[in-house]
Amino acid sequence: MAERERQTSRARAPAGRTGAPVDQDVWRAFTQGIAPIKGRERAPAERAPVVLKIEPKPAVRRAVPVPPPPQPKAPALPELKPGASPGVDRRTADRLRRGEFAIDVEIDLHGHTLEEAYRALAISIEKASAAGHRCVLVITGHGVRSSAGRGALREALPRWLNEPALRPRILTLAPAQPKHGGQGAFYVLLKRRRGQIGKEVGEK
Repeated sequence: MAERERQTSRARAPAGRTGAPVDQDVWRAFTQGIAPIKGRERAPAERAPVVLKIEPKPAVRRAVPVPPPPQPKAPALPELKPGASPGVDRRTADRLRRGEFAIDVEIDLHGHTLEEAYRALAISIEKASAAGHRCVLVITGHGVRSSAGRGALREALPRWLNEPALRPRILTLAPAQPKHGGQGAFYVLLKRRRGQIGKEVGEK
């Protein structure tokens, strides 16, 4: 009986490489110290992060407006007054006062309202200056008396000639001689245009 059990266990023992049955005791002793390999979960392969490279936009160079250099301010022109001659030498002033300049243009404001007279004066002075004329005779007349006891046009004329629209064109003025209207008229000496031949002595 014991012999039969021994044969049966031998038949159930696993076979070796040669195919011969392995003794159960030998197999048990062989496998006793072997621990089964535990299955390991395979970590998923780590993916390299996607790098988004954003190129900076090129800086747009905007043209910065360069302010023009400051222009030197023109010196303030002296006030024109009848009998005073700022800007000219004494010889020129004396010639004008004595009526020795040839009269190129005559402007008759006599009988006009103040508004009409100013407009006619401004237009006539501008045209005379553009044409290169020098001496203008402005006739104001005595007209209606003002509070100062003088004609309204005669009183207003120096003020008009000092306004920015007319002053840069004018060199000086003086009351006219009796032969040209006396107290009811003025000589107005215009500046020479740039490039015009000749220049009065002492003219600035």
